Amino acid sequence: MSQFDVTVIGSGPGGYVAAIRAAQLGFTTAIIEKYPTLGGTCLNVGCIPSKALLDSSEHFENAKHNFAGHGIIINEPQADIARMIERKNEVIKQNTDGISYLMNKNKITVFEGVGSFESATQIKVTKNDGSTETIDSKYTIIATGSKPSSLPFITLDKERVITSTEALNLKEIPKHLVVIGGGVIGLELGSVYLRLGAQVTVVEFMDKIIPTMDGALSKELTKVLKKQGMKFMLSTAVSAVERNGDTVKITAKDKKGEEVTVDGDYCLVSVGRRPYTDGLGLEKAGVELDERGRVKVNDHLQTNVANIYAIGDVIKGAMLAHKAEEEGVFVAETLAGQKPHINYNLIPGVVYTWPEVAGVGKTEEQLKEEGVAYKVGSFPMRALGRSRASGDVDGLVKIIADEKTDEVLGMHIVGARAADLIAEGVIAMEFRASAEDIARSSHAHPTYAEAIKEAALDATAKRPIHM
Repeated sequence: MSQFDVTVIGSGPGGYVAAIRAAQLGFTTAIIEKYPTLGGTCLNVGCIPSKALLDSSEHFENAKHNFAGHGIIINEPQADIARMIERKNEVIKQNTDGISYLMNKNKITVFEGVGSFESATQIKVTKNDGSTETIDSKYTIIATGSKPSSLPFITLDKERVITSTEALNLKEIPKHLVVIGGGVIGLELGSVYLRLGAQVTVVEFMDKIIPTMDGALSKELTKVLKKQGMKFMLSTAVSAVERNGDTVKITAKDKKGEEVTVDGDYCLVSVGRRPYTDGLGLEKAGVELDERGRVKVNDHLQTNVANIYAIGDVIKGAMLAHKAEEEGVFVAETLAGQKPHINYNLIPGVVYTWPEVAGVGKTEEQLKEEGVAYKVGSFPMRALGRSRASGDVDGLVKIIADEKTDEVLGMHIVGARAADLIAEGVIAMEFRASAEDIARSSHAHPTYAEAIKEAALDATAKRPIHM
């Protein structure tokens, strides 16, 4: 029987990062993955492929609507969805091959098959050909991620009524894509097909899109996406989804309680994700789940079984790849006797629409609920020379600071490259900077980042320069 110091079940961003860090720290390490390629949901059917399609569709959108304004005259562009999917698959392969290289580089043993506990220290690997192998591990890290959720009355045929996985491989551009759920995944994939010419209608149960983010971001993004042509049915509860041939009928009740219907040729069900523990055999190891089916862990990400840990989407908290990565490093370093830390308040969230949306720290709604005295500074992207030069004038930067101490409590951005700009907020808040600290830091001109400096000036002293 093969023996390892650390075995990781699942090779997504949390799992493969945990394995690499464990190997770097001198542990003999194994990783178990049920699929033929490493990288989990993120690299294969999530973060990376969706960004590849978002980039392709953004190029098409610019060619069709924006190039002429730059003096670039081309014939009417055509969207080749098959080539876009092919390019997306090429990007996936480059990334998954990269993970395989890193496994070899760090001398991590890779097992292809389904990993399930036989006991707290023994894991059976059931391979695709039906054969099995049992390994012994001093420590195990569960990193099995999540799967798309649905609603109990919806039948996912994965042809016309689809999840995000199928939406990444459509063979045609929908005429009318109905998206159930106004969260990150629904808006991103909705944006892809909107740009390519589909009519897109988003049906959302809550009274706003991206409901977990700051209200200012939701309001701004709604305005921008409506301008792009996306339609919204908010405060609307779906009650039925029925397919008839190539038509999908969605029945719902609006905020007045009246029945409404909308017909499309595709329906994307994007109502969140659920932790994936199927087939793990947790009962044989004695590992407990919470009331929502997540693996229960303590502040050290340790389960109720001392030598078993869990990270990422399979435990509590935001289902984000970078959160899982931080947790993977945290567990590996904990096992090595180090004292790592994670500040969950400073895990940024991003929506890769265009403009992008990003936030970190407290939202204004959270601070109101907590009774914290705060002040707000904001600055519109359209006031920046860089934004006007590129034509990316939609959006804003919002900084929330403590009313008395001026410490930055939250940063929220809608705008070009918001996904990259938000790192400035993470670093500032990690070192407990004040709004004045940011305001007095030189920002290169002309850049989108100048909006952060201007918002900080507005927050600390109500004296932005360019507004």
